[in-house]
Amino acid sequence: MKKKIGMVGIGMMGHGIASNLVKHGHELAVFEHPGNQPLDGLVAAGVTTYKSLKELAARSDVVILVLTGAPQVEGVLTGAGGILEGLRPGAVVIDCSTSIPSTTVRMAGAVRAAGGRLLDSPMTRTPKEAAEGRLNLLIGGDTGLLEECRPLLQCFAENITHMGPVGAGHSMKLLHNYVSLGMVSLIAEAAACAGRNGVAPDAFVDVLAKGGGGGIALERIKPFLLAGDSSGLRFSVANARKDLDYYNAMAGDAGSPREIAGAVLATLESALAREPGALVPELARILAG
Repeated sequence: MKKKIGMVGIGMMGHGIASNLVKHGHELAVFEHPGNQPLDGLVAAGVTTYKSLKELAARSDVVILVLTGAPQVEGVLTGAGGILEGLRPGAVVIDCSTSIPSTTVRMAGAVRAAGGRLLDSPMTRTPKEAAEGRLNLLIGGDTGLLEECRPLLQCFAENITHMGPVGAGHSMKLLHNYVSLGMVSLIAEAAACAGRNGVAPDAFVDVLAKGGGGGIALERIKPFLLAGDSSGLRFSVANARKDLDYYNAMAGDAGSPREIAGAVLATLESALAREPGALVPELARILAG
């Protein structure tokens, strides 16, 4: 059964999700916002646009959020004229943003009080896979609700993993990003040191690839190390800093060790101060000075 879907956040990831929902025949409406990618193609495909979050929610069976972080999610849901003011009884909110788990649990309570249900469903992979309908989703929430929403999620996801109760999806996303961004940051710092000690970039990459430094993190940053090409990981240092900040907050809430995470966060903050618009692979150049 096709559902009426409302989306907030048609950025690089959200645009791919929206396109695939339309391809699968869902009736889609999106919130107009300056941070959106161009909507011309979606509108031509039959997508309607709204300037009111409340009105968007009032016509939607499911509301999908693809936002920058916890403050944006909270504002869109609970702010004046927000989603919860127009939410239909029994409607579902699917939060694909990257957020702080404690905020997610609190927002799930607010959605429940408004008569709705919430799944946290953060994503891994890139805008390329979003456009291809091949995202990985990390789900937190009720198992029955996940099964109810699975056909919808399969419109834009290749792998759907249930992580546990509400908040567990966002917890796993932060764990994933901490490990992946931490490894990239470590390699970038080592590359900067390699350059200062006369080690050629191709030799540096070759030896790591054949030994304990091989893996996805190296593959993502390798094009930049060898040719100054940052397209292997089009993720901003600003977003990386935000994600590491969220991870440190989560670890702090849990009383978990975070000394290494604190060092990665400090590295990203320093790089961001020096080059606010940089992408993560460019850390190697920034750290090299």
